[in-house]
Amino acid sequence: MKISRPTAAEYDVNSYQNRYIQAVTGDDALKTLSENILIVDNFFKNIPEEKLHFRYAEGKWTPLEMLGHIIDTEKILLYRALSVARGEKQSLLGFEEDDYVKATNFDKKSLRSLLLQFKAQRKSTVLFFKSLGKRELGRMGKANQLPTNARVLAWFIAGHELHHLNILKERYL
Repeated sequence: MKISRPTAAEYDVNSYQNRYIQAVTGDDALKTLSENILIVDNFFKNIPEEKLHFRYAEGKWTPLEMLGHIIDTEKILLYRALSVARGEKQSLLGFEEDDYVKATNFDKKSLRSLLLQFKAQRKSTVLFFKSLGKRELGRMGKANQLPTNARVLAWFIAGHELHHLNILKERYL
């Protein structure tokens, strides 16, 4: 199965969604999601221990908090994908990412425990998307008052983590 790139008719290309979707190379979000399990795992395992709690500026997240944010966001986006694939008519709520991270203790968790959560979540994400048919992938809904569908959200999940890995490379390592 392949999840092809969404078209401009499936999401608002002028919104924040586009930044994440465009961050993904290739033509199959499912392949990227599967391959990124090892990429993310190896990336975080190669961050020096002393950098795991580093903040490049006041109020910025540590790498551990960023990994926790990636996990939380994937859960939220997967819920959105499930909802729109099943025909939800109401616009799904947004969330304030900074508030979510502040409400956690990701920075006190071990890298190992966060990576275990990430891998378990990703395996569930991949299995869910593999279970969808064409109609479910393309069924339109709304999240944060923006048009979306499960295909868009698969690409969003893949691009979101790539976005954060790039920030870690540029500003932390």
